[in-house]
Parts: sequence; structure tokens; C-alpha cells
Amino acid sequence: MLMPMLAEMSGNIHIGLAALGAAIGVGLIGMKASEAVGRNPGAATAILVQAILSTAFAEGIVFFAIYLAKGQ
Repeated sequence: MLMPMLAEMSGNIHIGLAALGAAIGVGLIGMKASEAVGRNPGAATAILVQAILSTAFAEGIVFFAIYLAKGQ
């Protein structure tokens, strides 16, 4: 009875850690994108595109974590 409970807790922990990592990643992306636009306003469009793509990839990690936990 202990092992299934520990397995479920570890599954929930890895989803939480993936969400925390993605949140930190999105925050860093936004911080550095704002800094880059402040340094070079002419490149704002290119920086915005790269920031949106990077944010999507960072958030995609959470979906993989959820998929892996629900598949068990």
C-alpha cells in the first residue's frame, strides 16, 4: 500500500517541478526580451517572435510532464 502512494506523490511532484521550471523560464525570457528591446528598439519585432517561440517551448515541458504522469 505504501509503494502506490509514493509513486503517486512522486508523479505529482514532478509535475509541480516542471510547472515551476516553466514559470521561471517564462519569467527569464520576458526579462531578457524586455532588456533586449530596451537596448535595441529597432529589433523589437524579431525579439518578440523569438520570445513567443521560446515561451511556447518552455511551457510545452509542462504538457509532457502531465502526459507522462497520466500515462502511468
